[in-house]
Amino acid sequence: MAGYRDFAFFYDLLMKNADYESRFGYIIGLLAENGIGEGILLDMACGTGTLSKMFAQKGFDVVGIDASEEMLSRAQEKKLEESFDALFLCQKMEELDMFGTVDAAVCTLDSLNHVTEKEKIREIFRRVALFMNDNGLFIFDVNTLYKHRRVLENNAFVFDTENVFCVWQNTLLEDNETTQINLDIFEGDEEEEDVYIRYSEEFFERGYELDFLKKTLENYRFEVVGIYDDMTKEPVREDSERAVFVCKKHGTQFV
Repeated sequence: MAGYRDFAFFYDLLMKNADYESRFGYIIGLLAENGIGEGILLDMACGTGTLSKMFAQKGFDVVGIDASEEMLSRAQEKKLEESFDALFLCQKMEELDMFGTVDAAVCTLDSLNHVTEKEKIREIFRRVALFMNDNGLFIFDVNTLYKHRRVLENNAFVFDTENVFCVWQNTLLEDNETTQINLDIFEGDEEEEDVYIRYSEEFFERGYELDFLKKTLENYRFEVVGIYDDMTKEPVREDSERAVFVCKKHGTQFV
């Protein structure tokens, strides 16, 4: 993910509506249903470490990776402030390199959509398989093509908090799969009233055919246990905005 530099400092504030508690409970339920209640858990694209903290407090040995040094800096601060145990590493998902194997891996809030090349998606799945124990579980979500084409499309969204104002503008590119996202963040100056400091970010998200993701996972010994509409156990609909994949690893991956 090329962006998320200045945005890292406002991320938690602007993501309050993400309802991490509910998402954490949902993922814990999926893990438990598949026999995983403890062990080493990899939190991919962990951001500022909110879910990493929850998994650690639940008893998992957590390793969080993220490509953004700024995001990980906030995660480390959170770790010290809130006294939880997790190892944070600065790594791109397609360059995942672990000291050993894990029992589970999670990747939430459409982080995989920020990877806009199919070859990198394949490499991410290959590396997750390489560092996952037999019968381990890989849970991730993606924004659907429907969301890119019908919801994000060429729309703009506004986030307004007490001291921060953010304009989120989307542009659907000609491939009809990739969305260019531009953020303009305005933070109130603490010393001068009615004065704002402006920060800007630009990044891209790509929607993928769910069948492409499923077939790629199967190539790396993942059984796709289910593909669900977000935060449910219901099948994905044509108008689902987010799909959740639950995948079980079988066998040893050598390549």
